[in-house]
Amino acid sequence: MDIDGEKGGTVELGMIGMGRMGSNMARRLLEAGHRVVVYDPVPEAVMAVVAQGAVEATSAADLVSKIAAPRTVWLMVPAGDPTESAIASLAAELSSGDTIIDGGNSYYKDSMRRAAALADKGISFLDVGTSGGICGLAEGYCLMVGGDTGVFRHIEPIFKSLAPLPDRGYGHVGPCGSGHYVKMIHNGIEYGMMQAYAEGFELMQAKQEFGLNLYRIAEIWRYGSVIRSWLLDLTARALQDNPKLDGIQAYVEDSGEGRWTVQESVELGVPAPIITQSLQARFRSRQNQPFAARLLAALRNQFGGHAVKKAE
Repeated sequence: MDIDGEKGGTVELGMIGMGRMGSNMARRLLEAGHRVVVYDPVPEAVMAVVAQGAVEATSAADLVSKIAAPRTVWLMVPAGDPTESAIASLAAELSSGDTIIDGGNSYYKDSMRRAAALADKGISFLDVGTSGGICGLAEGYCLMVGGDTGVFRHIEPIFKSLAPLPDRGYGHVGPCGSGHYVKMIHNGIEYGMMQAYAEGFELMQAKQEFGLNLYRIAEIWRYGSVIRSWLLDLTARALQDNPKLDGIQAYVEDSGEGRWTVQESVELGVPAPIITQSLQARFRSRQNQPFAARLLAALRNQFGGHAVKKAE
């Protein structure tokens, strides 16, 4: 991995949350020559990044003490209460002129509220929608930044180093809340794309008379096809490793952004049928013998005498 520290100069920052995303982001910043102070409640997670050149912190307060003012602290913790608690703890330690970045998948209205509360204390807030997953360390992260433009410009070297290229894959999208809003819509689109791939490949898998090799078809589509994408690349990889998807249950979680996108569709009165249906498909995947399907069978029996398949 070749990440040049000249992508806009080096800075120092603190990072809280050394899970898979946070630790890889810290490593990428270290490769670019930035000074990174890291903290996580799990000491082993901290030490793994310290071994790569980061500076250890034993608490949020310790982390703040090891960064020169004006300070920048990037949070990569789960949305909801963990983020709320982390921001509250940091706000008590930071000073006017410092900056908090939330790079997690927070609800955009929460980000707007947090930005307003921090502004009263003179602390800047950037909400950064972050995409890239476990491949981000090597390939870079897509970053959608909301907040004050001046603050964004001041710490832009961080974004340049995390992005796939110094001038590609990141940008300031609007005021506080907009970064997480754009990421929310991004994930809603992702839901729809994933569902379309899943349905298409299921149709081909069901056409037994052709004996279709789904991995080979995915590989063909990856080059020149109008539906080529990174998601298709990942589809090909999954089918190569496990052509029949043995051992994988048809149970699909959702992390929240799809629900928020559908809620936004309702609030704005803007139709989003594909995203909505893809979310509903995930709900259905978690049900065993869903009541609605059983009621349909019972209704057919009631009005037409159609046979009902009894449960074993």
